[in-house]
Amino acid sequence: MKLNGGRDIKSGGLTGRLYSSVAPAGDGPRRTYVLLHGIGVSHRYLARLHHELSLAADVYSFDLPGFGDAPKPPRQVPVGEYAAFVRTALADAGVTSCVVIGHSMGTQHAVELALQEPGLVGGVVLMGPVVDPRHKSVARQALALTRDALFSESLSANAVVFSDYFRAGPRWYLTELPVMMQYPMEARISGIGQPLLVLRGGKDPIAGRDWCHRLAARAPHGSAAEIPGHGHVFQHTATGPAAAAISSWARAVDGFGVTA
Repeated sequence: MKLNGGRDIKSGGLTGRLYSSVAPAGDGPRRTYVLLHGIGVSHRYLARLHHELSLAADVYSFDLPGFGDAPKPPRQVPVGEYAAFVRTALADAGVTSCVVIGHSMGTQHAVELALQEPGLVGGVVLMGPVVDPRHKSVARQALALTRDALFSESLSANAVVFSDYFRAGPRWYLTELPVMMQYPMEARISGIGQPLLVLRGGKDPIAGRDWCHRLAARAPHGSAAEIPGHGHVFQHTATGPAAAAISSWARAVDGFGVTA
């Protein structure tokens, strides 16, 4: 599934692609969600969630530089630089307040964006965060990914994910993989003062339950929730429950940091 109307975004020598679903001016206040994908993939596996959330909110999704329809950078890009790229793109789009939602490696970008721009990011949602300490080696991470694809995902989810892997190519995937594996998620998340939700699929072998609850506990204002019966890509296979969990959490913490 691919969103329509994407436009190229250039910043800091990087080029990505931004997709937006924004209500016309004058429709009243709406929450803004920003969706950030993981390594190897693109906005496409977030498209169902994008559509569902856009029924009641403004939503922005990305093909980050090197992924999806975005050209590959000539060098490795660290997590903080991806976050800065997103920050510039949102500023150009006129976004002044948002809830940032990352999936898999996108959770790392979401955390860095929240740390870089606390005035912009009112809340953070981490879906299937990485890297669970049980999978600190590339081999263990690959095994967890394989288990998820074989036993926890739908055919359509695997089709989207693996076709995006093919488009990204092994060279770029392996260029960014060390960045993902080395990111100190637990240390970085402790600095986030905004409300934070860690959300996982109940059958996800990549982001384990203990790991997700530990991350939520490390955040000053963290909480954890689960979508039963689904794997790592639950935002595609259980879009309605995922959107409902995010929306109800955002309403519950309104007034603390998340705003309409």
